[in-house]
Amino acid sequence: MSVVREVLSALRAGTAPPPDALARFATGIGRGEVGDAQAGAFAMGVCRTGLGPAGRAALTLAMRDSGARLDWGDGAPALDKHSTGGVGDCTSLVLAPALAACGVRVPMISGRGLGHTGGTLDKLEAIPGVSTDLDATRLRSVVDSCGCVIAGATADLAPADRKLYAVRDATSTVESVDLIVASILSKKLAAGIGGLILDVKVGSGAFMKTEAAARDLAEALVSTAREAGCTATAIITDMDQPLAPALGNAVEVRAALDVLTGRARGRLRDCTVALGARLLAAAGLAADEAQAATRLETALDDGSAAERFGRMIHAMGGPADLAERGADLLPRAPVEMSVAAETDGHVTAIDGEALGHAVVDLGGGRVREGASIDPSVGLTDVAPPGTRVARGDPLAVVHAADEASAARAVEAVRAAVTLGARPVEPAPLVRGHVG
Repeated sequence: MSVVREVLSALRAGTAPPPDALARFATGIGRGEVGDAQAGAFAMGVCRTGLGPAGRAALTLAMRDSGARLDWGDGAPALDKHSTGGVGDCTSLVLAPALAACGVRVPMISGRGLGHTGGTLDKLEAIPGVSTDLDATRLRSVVDSCGCVIAGATADLAPADRKLYAVRDATSTVESVDLIVASILSKKLAAGIGGLILDVKVGSGAFMKTEAAARDLAEALVSTAREAGCTATAIITDMDQPLAPALGNAVEVRAALDVLTGRARGRLRDCTVALGARLLAAAGLAADEAQAATRLETALDDGSAAERFGRMIHAMGGPADLAERGADLLPRAPVEMSVAAETDGHVTAIDGEALGHAVVDLGGGRVREGASIDPSVGLTDVAPPGTRVARGDPLAVVHAADEASAARAVEAVRAAVTLGARPVEPAPLVRGHVG
Protein backbone atom coordinates (compact mmCIF):
# COMPACT_ATOMS: atom_id res chain seq x y z
CA MET A 1 0.00 0.00 0.00
CA SER A 2 1.35 3.45 -0.92
CA VAL A 3 1.97 5.89 1.93
CA VAL A 4 -0.71 8.23 0.57
CA ARG A 5 -3.33 5.49 0.67
CA GLU A 6 -2.11 4.34 4.11
CA VAL A 7 -2.43 7.82 5.61
CA LEU A 8 -5.78 8.66 4.01
CA SER A 9 -7.28 5.26 4.86
CA ALA A 10 -6.32 5.66 8.51
CA LEU A 11 -7.84 9.15 8.69
CA ARG A 12 -11.02 7.98 6.94
CA ALA A 13 -11.32 5.23 9.57
CA GLY A 14 -10.97 7.83 12.35
CA THR A 15 -7.52 6.78 13.54
CA ALA A 16 -4.25 8.72 13.61
CA PRO A 17 -1.78 7.47 10.99
CA PRO A 18 1.54 6.06 12.26
CA PRO A 19 4.23 8.74 12.73
CA ASP A 20 6.56 7.17 10.16
CA ALA A 21 3.79 7.21 7.55
CA LEU A 22 3.05 10.89 8.32
CA ALA A 23 6.72 11.71 7.89
CA ARG A 24 6.84 10.01 4.48
CA PHE A 25 3.58 11.72 3.47
CA ALA A 26 5.01 15.16 4.33
CA THR A 27 8.16 14.36 2.40
CA GLY A 28 5.95 13.49 -0.58
CA ILE A 29 4.17 16.84 -0.34
CA GLY A 30 7.50 18.67 -0.43
CA ARG A 31 8.65 16.69 -3.47
CA GLY A 32 5.40 17.23 -5.36
CA GLU A 33 4.50 13.52 -5.19
CA VAL A 34 1.21 14.22 -3.36
CA GLY A 35 -1.48 15.90 -5.44
CA ASP A 36 -3.65 18.81 -4.28
CA ALA A 37 -6.74 16.59 -4.00
CA GLN A 38 -4.84 14.13 -1.81
CA ALA A 39 -3.39 16.95 0.32
CA GLY A 40 -6.88 18.43 0.69
CA ALA A 41 -8.29 15.07 1.80
CA PHE A 42 -5.42 14.80 4.28
CA ALA A 43 -6.07 18.26 5.74
CA MET A 44 -9.79 17.54 6.13
CA GLY A 45 -9.04 14.16 7.73
CA VAL A 46 -6.64 15.76 10.22
CA CYS A 47 -9.30 18.33 11.14
CA ARG A 48 -11.77 15.54 11.90
CA THR A 49 -9.48 12.95 13.49
CA GLY A 50 -6.35 14.67 14.79
CA LEU A 51 -2.82 13.31 14.81
CA GLY A 52 -1.93 13.06 18.49
CA PRO A 53 1.37 14.40 19.93
CA ALA A 54 3.62 11.82 18.23
CA GLY A 55 1.98 12.28 14.83
CA ARG A 56 2.04 16.07 15.13
CA ALA A 57 5.77 15.99 15.92
CA ALA A 58 6.49 13.62 13.03
CA LEU A 59 4.60 15.84 10.57
CA THR A 60 6.36 18.97 11.85
CA LEU A 61 9.86 17.52 11.59
CA ALA A 62 9.27 16.07 8.13
CA MET A 63 7.94 19.43 6.92
CA ARG A 64 11.00 21.11 8.46
CA ASP A 65 13.25 18.70 6.59
CA SER A 66 11.41 19.01 3.26
CA GLY A 67 13.84 21.74 2.13
CA ALA A 68 16.99 23.57 3.18
CA ARG A 69 17.86 24.27 6.82
CA LEU A 70 19.89 27.23 8.03
CA ASP A 71 22.79 26.69 10.41
CA TRP A 72 24.07 29.64 12.44
CA GLY A 73 27.14 27.86 13.80
CA ASP A 74 28.98 29.16 16.84
CA GLY A 75 28.58 32.61 18.36
CA ALA A 76 25.54 34.42 19.68
CA PRO A 77 22.43 32.23 19.96
CA ALA A 78 19.76 32.43 17.26
CA LEU A 79 16.36 33.05 18.83
CA ASP A 80 12.94 33.95 17.45
CA LYS A 81 9.37 34.82 18.31
CA HIS A 82 6.04 33.87 16.77
CA SER A 83 2.61 35.40 17.36
CA THR A 84 -0.60 33.57 16.50
CA GLY A 85 -2.06 36.81 15.18
CA GLY A 86 -4.09 39.72 16.40
CA VAL A 87 -4.94 43.33 15.59
CA GLY A 88 -2.54 46.19 16.16
CA ASP A 89 0.19 43.62 16.84
CA CYS A 90 3.47 45.06 15.57
CA THR A 91 5.55 43.55 18.38
CA SER A 92 8.01 41.89 15.99
CA LEU A 93 9.15 45.29 14.73
CA VAL A 94 10.17 46.24 18.28
CA LEU A 95 11.23 42.89 19.73
CA ALA A 96 13.65 41.75 17.00
CA PRO A 97 15.92 44.83 17.25
CA ALA A 98 15.60 44.94 21.06
CA LEU A 99 16.85 41.34 21.27
CA ALA A 100 19.63 42.14 18.80
CA ALA A 101 20.69 45.03 21.02
CA CYS A 102 20.96 42.49 23.86
CA GLY A 103 23.45 40.42 21.87
CA VAL A 104 21.10 37.85 20.31
CA ARG A 105 20.83 36.91 16.63
CA VAL A 106 17.22 37.03 15.41
CA PRO A 107 16.50 35.42 12.00
CA MET A 108 12.75 36.10 12.12
CA ILE A 109 10.74 34.37 9.40
CA SER A 110 7.38 36.13 9.12
CA GLY A 111 4.27 36.12 6.96
CA ARG A 112 1.74 38.32 5.23
CA GLY A 113 -1.71 39.26 6.43
CA LEU A 114 -4.72 37.19 5.48
CA GLY A 115 -8.13 37.62 7.07
CA HIS A 116 -8.60 40.22 9.79
CA THR A 117 -5.02 40.17 11.15
CA GLY A 118 -2.17 42.15 9.69
CA GLY A 119 1.05 40.66 8.36
CA THR A 120 4.50 41.69 9.58
CA LEU A 121 5.95 41.60 6.04
CA ASP A 122 3.22 43.94 4.78
CA LYS A 123 4.00 46.37 7.58
CA LEU A 124 7.71 46.39 6.76
CA GLU A 125 7.03 46.87 3.06
CA ALA A 126 5.04 50.01 3.87
CA ILE A 127 8.50 51.53 4.37
CA PRO A 128 9.74 52.88 1.01
CA GLY A 129 12.36 50.66 -0.61
CA VAL A 130 12.17 47.76 1.82
CA SER A 131 12.12 44.25 0.36
CA THR A 132 11.39 41.25 2.59
CA ASP A 133 12.03 38.76 -0.22
CA LEU A 134 15.61 37.76 0.66
CA ASP A 135 17.54 34.70 -0.40
CA ALA A 136 19.48 32.72 2.19
CA THR A 137 22.77 34.52 1.47
CA ARG A 138 21.31 37.99 1.90
CA LEU A 139 19.26 36.93 4.93
CA ARG A 140 22.44 35.74 6.62
CA SER A 141 24.26 38.94 5.62
CA VAL A 142 21.61 41.15 7.23
CA VAL A 143 21.73 39.14 10.45
CA ASP A 144 25.52 39.28 10.50
CA SER A 145 25.59 43.06 10.06
CA CYS A 146 22.52 44.09 12.08
CA GLY A 147 21.85 41.24 14.52
CA CYS A 148 18.32 40.73 13.21
CA VAL A 149 16.26 40.35 10.08
CA ILE A 150 12.52 40.07 9.48
CA ALA A 151 11.86 38.38 6.15
CA GLY A 152 9.69 35.89 4.32
CA ALA A 153 10.56 32.22 4.04
CA THR A 154 13.00 31.53 1.22
CA ALA A 155 11.76 29.34 -1.63
CA ASP A 156 13.63 26.30 -0.36
CA LEU A 157 12.69 26.68 3.33
CA ALA A 158 9.99 24.17 4.38
CA PRO A 159 8.41 23.85 0.89
CA ALA A 160 5.98 21.22 2.17
CA ASP A 161 4.41 23.84 4.42
CA ARG A 162 3.96 26.31 1.57
CA LYS A 163 2.17 23.71 -0.53
CA LEU A 164 0.02 22.38 2.30
CA TYR A 165 -0.94 25.85 3.53
CA ALA A 166 -2.32 26.82 0.12
CA VAL A 167 -4.48 23.69 0.16
CA ARG A 168 -5.63 24.35 3.75
CA ASP A 169 -6.68 27.88 2.86
CA ALA A 170 -8.70 26.61 -0.12
CA THR A 171 -10.38 23.82 1.88
CA SER A 172 -11.26 25.77 5.08
CA THR A 173 -8.97 23.59 7.20
CA VAL A 174 -6.71 26.38 8.49
CA GLU A 175 -7.88 26.11 12.12
CA SER A 176 -6.69 22.56 12.90
CA VAL A 177 -4.31 22.77 15.88
CA ASP A 178 -2.15 19.95 14.48
CA LEU A 179 -1.77 21.70 11.13
CA ILE A 180 -1.24 25.11 12.72
CA VAL A 181 1.57 23.73 14.88
CA ALA A 182 3.26 21.96 11.97
CA SER A 183 2.98 25.05 9.78
CA ILE A 184 4.40 27.48 12.35
CA LEU A 185 7.18 25.32 13.67
CA SER A 186 8.40 23.78 10.41
CA LYS A 187 9.45 27.22 9.13
CA LYS A 188 10.87 28.39 12.45
CA LEU A 189 12.88 25.21 12.98
CA ALA A 190 14.16 25.22 9.40
CA ALA A 191 15.53 28.71 10.08
CA GLY A 192 17.98 27.11 12.51
CA ILE A 193 16.87 28.76 15.73
CA GLY A 194 17.78 27.38 19.16
CA GLY A 195 15.05 29.12 21.16
CA LEU A 196 11.52 30.35 20.52
CA ILE A 197 8.96 32.45 22.40
CA LEU A 198 5.35 31.93 21.34
CA ASP A 199 2.85 34.74 21.78
CA VAL A 200 -0.54 33.02 21.76
CA LYS A 201 -3.29 35.62 21.50
CA VAL A 202 -6.74 35.23 23.03
CA GLY A 203 -9.81 37.42 22.77
CA SER A 204 -12.04 39.25 20.32
CA GLY A 205 -9.21 40.24 17.98
CA ALA A 206 -7.50 36.83 17.98
CA PHE A 207 -8.16 33.54 16.18
CA MET A 208 -8.43 31.83 19.57
CA LYS A 209 -11.44 33.35 21.32
CA THR A 210 -11.22 31.44 24.63
CA GLU A 211 -8.38 30.89 27.09
CA ALA A 212 -8.94 27.12 26.94
CA ALA A 213 -8.38 27.09 23.16
CA ALA A 214 -5.36 29.39 23.47
CA ARG A 215 -3.81 27.18 26.17
CA ASP A 216 -4.37 24.03 24.09
CA LEU A 217 -2.54 25.63 21.16
CA ALA A 218 0.26 26.98 23.37
CA GLU A 219 0.84 23.57 24.96
CA ALA A 220 0.90 21.85 21.55
CA LEU A 221 3.39 24.39 20.17
CA VAL A 222 5.71 24.24 23.17
CA SER A 223 5.74 20.44 23.46
CA THR A 224 6.31 19.93 19.73
CA ALA A 225 9.12 22.50 19.57
CA ARG A 226 10.83 20.88 22.52
CA GLU A 227 10.48 17.47 20.89
CA ALA A 228 12.49 18.93 18.01
CA GLY A 229 15.24 20.09 20.38
CA CYS A 230 14.29 23.78 20.43
CA THR A 231 14.01 25.65 23.75
CA ALA A 232 10.43 26.95 23.71
CA THR A 233 8.04 28.72 26.04
CA ALA A 234 4.77 30.58 25.54
CA ILE A 235 2.83 33.52 26.90
CA ILE A 236 -0.93 33.84 26.46
CA THR A 237 -1.67 37.52 25.89
CA ASP A 238 -4.85 39.53 25.73
CA MET A 239 -6.38 40.55 22.41
CA ASP A 240 -9.69 41.96 23.65
CA GLN A 241 -8.28 45.29 22.52
CA PRO A 242 -5.72 46.14 19.82
CA LEU A 243 -2.19 45.78 21.16
CA ALA A 244 -1.13 49.14 19.72
CA PRO A 245 -3.71 51.93 19.31
CA ALA A 246 -3.17 51.64 15.53
CA LEU A 247 -4.29 49.09 12.93
CA GLY A 248 -2.90 49.11 9.43
CA ASN A 249 0.54 48.96 7.86
CA ALA A 250 2.24 52.36 7.82
CA VAL A 251 0.35 53.42 10.95
CA GLU A 252 1.63 50.36 12.85
CA VAL A 253 5.20 51.09 11.73
CA ARG A 254 4.75 54.56 13.24
CA ALA A 255 3.49 53.00 16.46
CA ALA A 256 6.52 50.70 16.59
CA LEU A 257 8.87 53.63 15.94
CA ASP A 258 7.23 55.55 18.78
CA VAL A 259 8.12 52.71 21.16
CA LEU A 260 11.61 52.23 19.73
CA THR A 261 12.42 55.93 20.07
CA GLY A 262 10.93 56.34 23.53
CA ARG A 263 7.99 58.48 22.44
CA ALA A 264 5.38 55.96 23.62
CA ARG A 265 4.83 53.43 26.35
CA GLY A 266 1.84 51.17 26.97
CA ARG A 267 0.80 47.66 26.02
CA LEU A 268 2.97 47.34 22.90
CA ARG A 269 6.13 48.06 24.87
CA ASP A 270 4.94 45.94 27.80
CA CYS A 271 4.27 42.97 25.50
CA THR A 272 7.67 43.34 23.85
CA VAL A 273 9.47 43.30 27.21
CA ALA A 274 7.40 40.40 28.58
CA LEU A 275 8.09 38.22 25.54
CA GLY A 276 11.76 39.11 25.29
CA ALA A 277 12.41 38.64 28.99
CA ARG A 278 10.86 35.18 29.05
CA LEU A 279 12.81 34.18 25.93
CA LEU A 280 16.18 35.41 27.25
CA ALA A 281 15.62 33.73 30.62
CA ALA A 282 14.48 30.44 29.06
CA ALA A 283 17.56 30.42 26.80
CA GLY A 284 19.84 30.88 29.81
CA LEU A 285 20.95 34.37 28.76
CA ALA A 286 19.74 36.06 31.95
CA ALA A 287 19.56 34.99 35.58
CA ASP A 288 15.81 35.49 35.59
CA GLU A 289 13.05 37.36 33.78
CA ALA A 290 13.46 40.47 35.93
CA GLN A 291 17.09 40.84 34.90
CA ALA A 292 16.23 40.18 31.27
CA ALA A 293 13.42 42.76 31.37
CA THR A 294 15.86 45.37 32.67
CA ARG A 295 18.21 44.71 29.74
CA LEU A 296 15.38 45.06 27.24
CA GLU A 297 14.06 48.24 28.87
CA THR A 298 17.57 49.70 28.69
CA ALA A 299 17.85 48.81 24.98
CA LEU A 300 14.59 50.64 24.32
CA ASP A 301 15.48 53.64 26.49
CA ASP A 302 19.05 54.26 25.33
CA GLY A 303 18.31 54.09 21.60
CA SER A 304 20.28 50.93 20.87
CA ALA A 305 17.15 49.00 19.78
CA ALA A 306 16.13 51.86 17.48
CA GLU A 307 19.65 51.90 16.02
CA ARG A 308 19.45 48.17 15.24
CA PHE A 309 16.05 48.60 13.63
CA GLY A 310 17.27 51.48 11.46
CA ARG A 311 20.33 49.50 10.42
CA MET A 312 18.16 46.50 9.49
CA ILE A 313 15.75 48.64 7.44
CA HIS A 314 18.63 50.22 5.51
CA ALA A 315 20.19 46.79 4.85
CA MET A 316 16.85 45.64 3.41
CA GLY A 317 16.69 48.53 0.95
CA GLY A 318 14.94 51.15 3.05
CA PRO A 319 16.00 54.68 4.02
CA ALA A 320 18.95 55.20 6.34
CA ASP A 321 17.13 57.76 8.50
CA LEU A 322 13.78 56.10 9.15
CA ALA A 323 13.95 56.50 12.95
CA GLU A 324 14.52 60.23 12.61
CA ARG A 325 12.17 60.95 9.68
CA GLY A 326 9.57 58.17 9.88
CA ALA A 327 6.65 60.59 9.99
CA ASP A 328 7.79 62.15 6.71
CA LEU A 329 8.90 59.00 4.90
CA LEU A 330 5.96 56.68 5.56
CA PRO A 331 2.90 56.93 3.28
CA ARG A 332 -0.14 58.84 4.56
CA ALA A 333 -3.74 58.37 3.48
CA PRO A 334 -5.32 61.45 1.87
CA VAL A 335 -8.46 61.34 4.07
CA GLU A 336 -8.54 61.35 7.87
CA MET A 337 -11.92 61.17 9.60
CA SER A 338 -12.65 61.04 13.32
CA VAL A 339 -15.10 58.46 14.72
CA ALA A 340 -17.18 60.50 17.14
CA ALA A 341 -18.99 58.85 20.06
CA GLU A 342 -22.76 59.19 19.68
CA THR A 343 -23.44 59.09 23.44
CA ASP A 344 -21.69 59.68 26.73
CA GLY A 345 -20.27 56.59 28.40
CA HIS A 346 -17.29 54.32 28.94
CA VAL A 347 -15.70 52.02 26.40
CA THR A 348 -16.64 48.62 27.80
CA ALA A 349 -15.74 46.28 24.92
CA ILE A 350 -14.08 46.27 21.49
CA ASP A 351 -14.73 43.75 18.74
CA GLY A 352 -11.15 43.47 17.54
CA GLU A 353 -11.99 41.18 14.65
CA ALA A 354 -14.52 43.72 13.36
CA LEU A 355 -11.88 46.47 13.54
CA GLY A 356 -9.51 44.25 11.58
CA HIS A 357 -12.13 43.69 8.90
CA ALA A 358 -12.73 47.44 8.76
CA VAL A 359 -9.05 47.91 7.87
CA VAL A 360 -9.31 45.18 5.22
CA ASP A 361 -12.35 46.95 3.75
CA LEU A 362 -10.34 50.19 3.59
CA GLY A 363 -7.85 48.33 1.40
CA GLY A 364 -5.28 47.69 4.12
CA GLY A 365 -5.58 43.89 4.12
CA ARG A 366 -6.27 40.95 1.84
CA VAL A 367 -9.42 38.99 1.13
CA ARG A 368 -7.35 36.52 -0.89
CA GLU A 369 -3.68 35.59 -0.97
CA GLY A 370 -1.63 37.66 -3.39
CA ALA A 371 -4.01 40.63 -3.53
CA SER A 372 -2.49 44.12 -3.41
CA ILE A 373 -2.96 46.36 -0.38
CA ASP A 374 -2.86 50.10 0.36
CA PRO A 375 -0.13 50.61 2.98
CA SER A 376 -1.38 54.05 4.03
CA VAL A 377 -4.88 53.23 5.29
CA GLY A 378 -5.96 52.09 8.73
CA LEU A 379 -7.11 53.24 12.15
CA THR A 380 -5.26 55.20 14.82
CA ASP A 381 -5.97 56.57 18.31
CA VAL A 382 -8.31 53.68 19.13
CA ALA A 383 -9.78 54.34 22.58
CA PRO A 384 -9.06 51.34 24.85
CA PRO A 385 -11.58 49.69 27.20
CA GLY A 386 -12.07 51.80 30.31
CA THR A 387 -11.91 55.11 28.44
CA ARG A 388 -14.57 57.64 29.46
CA VAL A 389 -16.00 59.59 26.53
CA ALA A 390 -18.56 62.35 26.08
CA ARG A 391 -20.79 62.60 23.04
CA GLY A 392 -18.66 63.83 20.15
CA ASP A 393 -15.36 62.64 21.61
CA PRO A 394 -13.19 60.57 19.24
CA LEU A 395 -13.23 56.78 19.53
CA ALA A 396 -10.64 56.42 16.74
CA VAL A 397 -9.35 58.13 13.62
CA VAL A 398 -9.92 56.55 10.19
CA HIS A 399 -7.20 56.91 7.52
CA ALA A 400 -8.70 56.24 4.10
CA ALA A 401 -8.16 56.62 0.37
CA ASP A 402 -11.43 58.52 -0.17
CA GLU A 403 -14.39 60.01 1.67
CA ALA A 404 -16.77 57.16 0.86
CA SER A 405 -14.58 54.41 2.27
CA ALA A 406 -13.78 56.59 5.29
CA ALA A 407 -17.50 57.02 6.04
CA ARG A 408 -18.07 53.25 5.83
CA ALA A 409 -15.18 52.64 8.18
CA VAL A 410 -16.53 55.18 10.67
CA GLU A 411 -19.77 53.21 10.91
CA ALA A 412 -17.89 49.92 11.21
CA VAL A 413 -15.77 51.26 14.07
CA ARG A 414 -18.81 52.63 15.89
CA ALA A 415 -20.48 49.22 15.62
CA ALA A 416 -17.34 47.52 16.94
CA VAL A 417 -17.01 49.68 20.05
CA THR A 418 -19.46 49.15 22.92
CA LEU A 419 -20.20 52.06 25.25
CA GLY A 420 -21.72 51.49 28.68
CA ALA A 421 -22.74 53.52 31.68
CA ARG A 422 -20.20 52.00 34.04
CA PRO A 423 -16.44 51.82 33.71
CA VAL A 424 -14.72 48.47 33.21
CA GLU A 425 -11.29 47.24 34.19
CA PRO A 426 -9.37 46.16 31.06
CA ALA A 427 -8.16 42.56 31.01
CA PRO A 428 -4.51 42.12 32.00
CA LEU A 429 -2.05 41.93 29.12
CA VAL A 430 -0.56 38.60 30.21
CA ARG A 431 -3.23 35.99 30.83
CA GLY A 432 -1.10 32.88 31.26
CA HIS A 433 2.19 31.06 30.72
CA VAL A 434 3.03 27.68 29.25
CA GLY A 435 6.43 26.02 29.57
